[in-house]
Amino acid sequence: MATIEEILLTAEQYGELPDPGYPTELVRGRIVRMNVPYFEHGKYCGRIDRTFGRYVDDHDLGHVLTNDSGVITERGPDTVRGPDVSFYSYSRVPKDAKVRGYPAVAPEVVFEVRSPYDRWSKLLEKVSEYLNAGVLAVYVVDPQVETVTMFDADQPGQTLHADDELTFPEPLSQFRIPIGSLFHW
Repeated sequence: MATIEEILLTAEQYGELPDPGYPTELVRGRIVRMNVPYFEHGKYCGRIDRTFGRYVDDHDLGHVLTNDSGVITERGPDTVRGPDVSFYSYSRVPKDAKVRGYPAVAPEVVFEVRSPYDRWSKLLEKVSEYLNAGVLAVYVVDPQVETVTMFDADQPGQTLHADDELTFPEPLSQFRIPIGSLFHW
């Protein structure tokens, strides 16, 4: 009896597909359907984008992306994740670059906002992928408990609370965000 092999997509093939009308990610060559985020999720993503993006723009440091703009985290088979907010310095993606498709490099910083239905095991899998792809720092913002868990390649996650400050790698090392300001405004 003949078998049919499943065809795994590359990041480039995935990026060329027509919009299916719902959010997806590519995970090890397979398309995975995702839920449309809730109102609160968008509110926190917007807050991060405005706070973080303003600093980046004021200091002309790079590109801040939102709306699940794709990041290739694995090759062979390919995985494309959509972080809630990401930052690419001009040293990774030049200021005047015209990027078609997904950048060949990973961003320095990624924010993921935890939704009520997100499982920590799946979030930690994404965090690991981001770090292995070359992201310097991943921040998981959890509105339910008003914390931010900060990950980098050199240490396990560090959970920060309202009285703590969020710090960043170069070229953002002078920037700080009070954790409480992400949840109360």
